[in-house]
Amino acid sequence: MSIVIGNLLTDLPEATLAEVFQPIVERDGVRIERIVSHGQATPEGEWYDQEWDEWVLLLSGQAQILIEGETHPRVLKIGDHLLLTAHCRHRVEWTAPDTPTLWLAVHWKIS
Repeated sequence: MSIVIGNLLTDLPEATLAEVFQPIVERDGVRIERIVSHGQATPEGEWYDQEWDEWVLLLSGQAQILIEGETHPRVLKIGDHLLLTAHCRHRVEWTAPDTPTLWLAVHWKIS
């Protein structure tokens, strides 16, 4: 057995030019990753349409997520979490430009 210790809140990568996706654990159809954003948004007209469920927790910063069919984005602040089921089309409308937005994301496929 091996033990890996880390801290999600430290050693944040530079994310001013692009979001940074860092895998933490990948096992048997489950992926846990840290995402660092710094002012990014999904390009206009594009949507995420994933084949897996995704649960996200906002650890720092702020974000706005728009779910297809809704008229206003959902505002996420520290501690908020969101479950996006497979094929729930969504987009990141905004992330805080003045501070890193840190996400913990858990992805899994339903067989």
